[in-house]
Amino acid sequence: MTFSFHGHARRAWPFLLCATLLWPLATRAQETAAPGAARAAAQDDTDADVPRPPREARTPAGARFEIEMQAPSEAMRDFLLRHMEVQRYRELRSLEANELSRLLAQAPANVRELLATLGHFSPQVEVIPPPGLGEVAAATSDGDRTTSPASLGTITVKVDPGPVTQVASVTVSFVGDIATAPEAQAQRADIEREADLIAGLPFSQADWDRAKTAALRRLIAQRYPSGRMQNSLADIDTQAHQARLYIELDSGKPMRMGEVVVQGAERYDAVTAERLVRLTGLTPGSDYDLEKLQDAQRRIAESGYYDSVFVYAETSTDGQTLPVMVQLRESKRQKVVIGIGGSTDNGARLSLEHTHNSVPGIGWRAVSKLQLERDDQLASTDWSSIPNDDGWRKIAGAQLAKQLDDFTTTSSQRLRVGQTQLGVEYDRSFYLQYDRAHVKSSLLSAAAQQEAKSAISANYAWTRRRFDDQVFPNRGYGLAVELGVGYTLGSSRQPFTRTQARWLTYWPLGAIARAADPVPGQPRDVSTPSRRTQLGRLALRVEGGAVVARDSAPIPDTQLFITGGDNTVRGYGLRDIGVPRADGSIGPGRYKGVVSLEWQRPIFNADQRSNWENVLFIDGGAIANKAGDLKPVWGVGTGIRYNSPVGPLQLDLAYGLEVRRFRIHLNVGFTF
Repeated sequence: MTFSFHGHARRAWPFLLCATLLWPLATRAQETAAPGAARAAAQDDTDADVPRPPREARTPAGARFEIEMQAPSEAMRDFLLRHMEVQRYRELRSLEANELSRLLAQAPANVRELLATLGHFSPQVEVIPPPGLGEVAAATSDGDRTTSPASLGTITVKVDPGPVTQVASVTVSFVGDIATAPEAQAQRADIEREADLIAGLPFSQADWDRAKTAALRRLIAQRYPSGRMQNSLADIDTQAHQARLYIELDSGKPMRMGEVVVQGAERYDAVTAERLVRLTGLTPGSDYDLEKLQDAQRRIAESGYYDSVFVYAETSTDGQTLPVMVQLRESKRQKVVIGIGGSTDNGARLSLEHTHNSVPGIGWRAVSKLQLERDDQLASTDWSSIPNDDGWRKIAGAQLAKQLDDFTTTSSQRLRVGQTQLGVEYDRSFYLQYDRAHVKSSLLSAAAQQEAKSAISANYAWTRRRFDDQVFPNRGYGLAVELGVGYTLGSSRQPFTRTQARWLTYWPLGAIARAADPVPGQPRDVSTPSRRTQLGRLALRVEGGAVVARDSAPIPDTQLFITGGDNTVRGYGLRDIGVPRADGSIGPGRYKGVVSLEWQRPIFNADQRSNWENVLFIDGGAIANKAGDLKPVWGVGTGIRYNSPVGPLQLDLAYGLEVRRFRIHLNVGFTF
C-alpha cells in the first residue's frame, strides 16, 4: 500500500501511525463479537413474529429489610428509627442474612444507648429478627446464595423506655481568676443561675450539651475570652432515676481592651467609628465584654454611614490586651429611598427620602423627606453633626406640614436647632424651636378666619428605657419627659410653658411557663425570657400634657395636644379627640390625658407557646383647654398579635363607646 502526502503531511502522519497500530486490535474485536452477533441474529429470526415489550431502564432493588418500631410515642419511634445503627444498611443490596444476624445481635445495646440520651437508663428492649432469617443465613453460609430473597423480611423492635431520669442538681465549679476575683462575682452567679435552669427537668443529652455550651458562652463573654471547659460529668443514679450534673470551668487570666483600629474608612472620618466604640465603654484598659462589642457594632451600623459593620477583639502580641478591630463597608455619600405604605388612620402613603452623609463644607449628615398621605402631607429636613467624645451631636431641622381634618386645614412650619445624645438606656436633647401654624376652615368666611399663630421656645427632652427586651418586652418600663418655656410672637407676645410625659410599663402575670416538652434529640430553650409567663403580661400606658399660659395667649396649634388613633385611643380615628371649634370641627387643646391598659395573653398550641398572642384592652383619652374640663372618652376591644422577626404585628378591633362604632387598627413594631 502506498500513501502519498501533499500539503499537511507533517500533521497527518501521527494519525496514520495510530491507525496502523490499532487495526489488528479492531479486527480481533470484530472476530470475537461475531459469534454473539450471529446468535443474536438467529434469535431475532426465530422470534421475529413474537411481540416484545419495550426495553426499560433497570430499577434499583428495594430495601433489604424493613423495621417495625413499637415505642410509646411517635416522636420516640421516629428518633430511634432515624438513629439506629442497623438502619444504615437497609438499602445495602449486598447485605446477606448472616451479616444482618450479626447486626441484630448488636441492635439492643444500640437502642439502649439512644434511649439513654433521652434520659431512659433502664429500658426494656427486644429485637425480633425476621421469620426464617436463621435458615436463610445457614443456607447462605453453606454457599447457596441463590436462596437469599430480594427482601430479608421485617425486623420488629419492642421498646419499653421505663421511667425517665430527672435532673436533681447542676453544680458549677470554677478554676482560675474567676474563682476568686471580686469583680467576677456577678458573672459567676449568672453562669450558675443559667446552668441550674435544667434542674428538675427530664434529663436529655441534648439539654445537657446545651447547658454546658451556655455556661462556656457566659464565661467567655466577659473578661475571660480564652476560658475553656475543663471537666464535665453526668452522674446517673439508675435506682433513684436522678442525674447530678457537674461542670468545671477554667477561666484563665482576664483580658483588657486595647486601642480601636478602624479598617475601611475612606469616605468618612475614622474618628466617627472610634467615638461610637468608646461611647459603649470599650476604652483602653477596660474589661473585655462581648455585649459591649455587639453594642458598638449596633451603634455604628445605626449611624447611617456604613452598609456593613463588623466589630471584634483581636489578641495582641503581649497576650493581655485585645485591640478593638472595626471593619467597615461605607455607604455611598447620597442615597434616595422611595417608600409605599399605609395605615388604618391615614390610608395609603407615598414617601421619598434623600440622605446625604457628608454635606460639602460642614460634613454633617442631612436626611430630607417628602411624605404624602390621604389627609397629611409632610416635607422635612434634619441635619446632624458627627458625635463628639461625649456622644452629643449638633442638630438642625425644618419642617412643613399640612393636615386635613374634616373641614379644617392646618398648615404649619417648624425650625429647630440644638444638640442631642442618643444612648442605649438614655436619650437626651435640648433645642430652640420656632413654630408657626395657620388654621383655615372651609365653613367660615375669609373675614372670620383666624390669624396665623407663632412662638419660640427652649426645650429639654429626656427618655429612659429599662425593658428586658427592646423588641419583645415582657417586663420593665420606659419614661419620657419634655419641658419647654417660650414666648408667643406677633401682635400679642405672652409667655407660656409646655410639659409632656409618657410612661409605659409591663407586668408579667402568673408563674414562669414550664419548659416546652422535649423533642427527642433536640435541646430545649429553657432560658427565662423565652419561657415568659403562663398568663402573659399587663401593659399600662399613661400620657399627660399641659400648656400653661393666659387664656388670651395665641399658642400655635402645633404646640397644643390632640389624640385618637392607632397608637393612642383605639376606637376613634386619627385626631378625633380634641376641643370642639366654632365651626363644629375638632381642634387641639391645652391639656391632655391618655391611659391604656392592655392584657397580652400568649396562645399555646398543642406542644408549646406559639408566636401568637391575644390582646384585650381598654383605652381612654381626654383633651380640654382647662384641666377641670378633662372628660375621657373610652374605647374597648380585642386583637391578635404576631411576634414576627421584625417586631410585633398587631391587628385590633376596637369599639368607641362615645361614637358607638367599631374601628380596625393595625400597628407594627415596638418603639418608645
